[in-house]
Amino acid sequence: MEQLDVTVAANSRLVNMVKDYVGSERETALLAATRAWPLLAARMAGVARGPEGEQGLRARLKAGLGDDPAWEQGPPGELAVRMVGATLRALTVPPGAPVPDGPRVSATAARSRSTTAPAGAAPGRAAPAEAAVPAHRQAAGPAKGSGPRR
Repeated sequence: MEQLDVTVAANSRLVNMVKDYVGSERETALLAATRAWPLLAARMAGVARGPEGEQGLRARLKAGLGDDPAWEQGPPGELAVRMVGATLRALTVPPGAPVPDGPRVSATAARSRSTTAPAGAAPGRAAPAEAAVPAHRQAAGPAKGSGPRR
């Protein structure tokens, strides 16, 4: 936490602030025990130090955790994941802005991870002769020098 510029006192204050909007000490402890907590705490501290101040942070937490009980519904085993998601959304979506309804996907990143060839040739390039196949899926012949020798 010190590496993320969150002191022990600031962490304690942030945990108490989250507890005000979650309402349960058990659920707050569950959130604070997740691997994502140090990053959430650093982001919360950044919002509190920013132009919005601590009141802005409280308003974001109230909107994301207190006023929107969606994180409470679902399997009990996924409660921490839902709480992390709700807290992160509260900290990253500006107040009053519509909440995105799904994960954001970069089209460029999706294309770079795609294993299929594009339908046509890219401008200035010839179309590939065969479909793109990841190296680990390509058929390989026997290794050179393997097998019986005469």
